[in-house]
Amino acid sequence: MTVQPKSHLVLYQAEWCPFSSAVRELLTELGLDVVLRQVEPFPEQRAHLRELAGTDEIPVLQAEDGHLFRGTREIFVHLATREPGRFAATHRRRYAEHREARESGATERLLGHFPLR
Repeated sequence: MTVQPKSHLVLYQAEWCPFSSAVRELLTELGLDVVLRQVEPFPEQRAHLRELAGTDEIPVLQAEDGHLFRGTREIFVHLATREPGRFAATHRRRYAEHREARESGATERLLGHFPLR
């Protein structure tokens, strides 16, 4: 399958995935805008991702030129070639400052306000 070049970064991910979260944080630090594509909850449900990227594991990053980077390690190697954003150090510091809120379950409590139907 030929991958069509994109003019923007696309991240195939899930919000609950810690590996996707790490990639999103690095993208923020680098100051890179990205289109997020939510994937299905379980690998066996991800036929579209398998067709596109040859894998059902996340995260997958599609670069502006259409090149696919599969998995956190491959994505991080690619992103290491990019210049840090102007606020990279500040974003990293703010991430550290919010560690307690992340670990306290604040996100889960907030999501509880939006029950599924």
